[in-house]
Amino acid sequence: MPAEHHDRRLSPYTGWTRRHWASLADGVLLSARRYASASHARIVFPGEPGGYGSDVDALEGFARTFLAAGFRVAGEDGRDPLNLMEWYAEGLAAGTDPHSPERWVRLDEHDQAKVEAASIALVLHLTRPWLWDRLTPVVQERVVDYLAPAIGAHYPPINWIWFQIVVEQFLASVGGPFDRKDMDEGLALSDGFARENGWYADGSERAYDHYVGWALHFYPLIWTEMAAGDPRADARRPVYLRRLERYLHDAVHLIGADGSPLIQGRSLTYRFAAATQFWLGARSGLASPAPGLLRRAASGIARHFVDHGSPDGEGLLTLGWHGPWRPIAQSYSGPGSPYWAAKGFLGLSLPADHPVWTAVEEPLPVESRDYQLVIASPGWLVSGTRADGVVRVTNHGTDHSHPGSDLTDSPLYARLGYSTATSPVLAGHHADHPLDQSVVILDGSGTPSHRTGFETLVLDRLPSGTLIGASRWQAHWVVLDGDSTDHGYGRAGRTRIGPWIHTVSIVRGPWEIRLVRVSAAGNEQGVLRVGGWPLPGTGSVSGTTAAVSNATAHSRILGRTGLDAADVVSIEDCSPLAPRVLVPWCATTAAVRPRTWYEAAVFLGGRVPEVAPALSWDDSRAACVAWPDGTTDELGPLLTMRLPDEDQPVGPQSID
Repeated sequence: MPAEHHDRRLSPYTGWTRRHWASLADGVLLSARRYASASHARIVFPGEPGGYGSDVDALEGFARTFLAAGFRVAGEDGRDPLNLMEWYAEGLAAGTDPHSPERWVRLDEHDQAKVEAASIALVLHLTRPWLWDRLTPVVQERVVDYLAPAIGAHYPPINWIWFQIVVEQFLASVGGPFDRKDMDEGLALSDGFARENGWYADGSERAYDHYVGWALHFYPLIWTEMAAGDPRADARRPVYLRRLERYLHDAVHLIGADGSPLIQGRSLTYRFAAATQFWLGARSGLASPAPGLLRRAASGIARHFVDHGSPDGEGLLTLGWHGPWRPIAQSYSGPGSPYWAAKGFLGLSLPADHPVWTAVEEPLPVESRDYQLVIASPGWLVSGTRADGVVRVTNHGTDHSHPGSDLTDSPLYARLGYSTATSPVLAGHHADHPLDQSVVILDGSGTPSHRTGFETLVLDRLPSGTLIGASRWQAHWVVLDGDSTDHGYGRAGRTRIGPWIHTVSIVRGPWEIRLVRVSAAGNEQGVLRVGGWPLPGTGSVSGTTAAVSNATAHSRILGRTGLDAADVVSIEDCSPLAPRVLVPWCATTAAVRPRTWYEAAVFLGGRVPEVAPALSWDDSRAACVAWPDGTTDELGPLLTMRLPDEDQPVGPQSID
């Protein structure tokens, strides 16, 4: 919608109103029709087939756009000028007909159908008076038969368990078969995903990403709507609401002023699905965060992608981030996969007079002030700076694995830093061989070590607001198995173990002081290398400082205390943000010295820094940091007294 239609009174930050969202959804839905089969059951978008084949791609195309259609009609109380319900009803009839040439792959034929079935069931619930109730008994029976293989089936013990619960709840609501035991066991399993302060892990691993909002919060509350009146649902709903409210107070701190979500975790190609969690807060009736802030967050995310060309000129959502970029997808992704972005249209299920649409937008936290925030569950130190609108995460808790594992580092989970202004290196040699936002030992052949399986030692906020985090891991090198499939997280192979590495992050504003110590244990005592923020731009090196700059952002790494080498690596086609990215790094010039603290200052910000933070030590090895804003932090003998030696068991600790 043109800028002249923006409403700066109601939406002073984005200009967006419900009309903009409706226009976006309608454009996506109408563009999809060009790629539909004769009876609309299969929607196959242009592009290379996904790893699961064209039949799955076609089902994804239907089910995921069906979400957008369902939200659109539900929020209009059945008004349907685009004739969406009739159009998708034809697809339902053909897709569930086992004798139709357009029939869908079934739940007992391919596991991915279990995912898509949940979207179909959800929309049939939301639009029941205008779709389900108007289907013929024959088609209704076929839909039930199509969904029924969910009963008693195996679902992975992650967010997928909610797909089974949603499908069986819908079946129960229309008099179809279901198994209460399936649902009870699934609910019990999902209880185990809950973590501190409203967060969920996606299963038993340290798996924290956008699925927390668009799946692990979304489905429980939607299920309680579907199952309203069931004592199980009514008892759980207040618990789910409390968790969501607490989680959203963290989530609003993870959006950049330009609307960019954190570029971290798998399925990034779902783009503005990241808005789902904020609409969910509004749909669930939360008083806090306020409706104006929830809409600001959601609309900012959607507008970010629209302003960067997604959907594209043909109205399509391609595999990519801003524009098309196939490497962002996982091996299973196909041309229909990006349409899970339709979850971001959840706000359209709310009528135009809902407070989330009528409240005046409120600023994001990063638009109001600088902040430093500890988010304990994922082990993140979060720093937002108002001057440049950038949110940074220093990661000492997430790797999509378990402490002590020896997988490769996933660039989506195991890097030391993520932000709303940078993307990790996601393709090519340095995706599998950590460079950006890393601390590694280079073996004799120059191969960098991995950190997945690290142990979190410290996560804390000092009285001054400065953040401190620490982790340790046993450096390891992995030769991948030949059939190792990329699902977005670390992979297994033949492993060689090296020394322990302790890393401490002291974070304030755009700066991190990164301290590294390597144990005496281990046969590999190669060069120690510390990588900084990846950024498109122009690189430069001066002494032990390596820098990358462009018109809006600057990345620096300053090597100190033994990190005597520095340089910038240029990498082609490795990021969804630019054709070429540069990574600054610093390193030792010889083998790392055991039990010695090495120091680097790492910077990401909108302006070239004039002054860097300075760390000093006294005779007792107490540390003091003087920051560019005039703050001084006395750390005490933290680095020698509070960090465990490499042969001691560890757990999270606080700073006195």
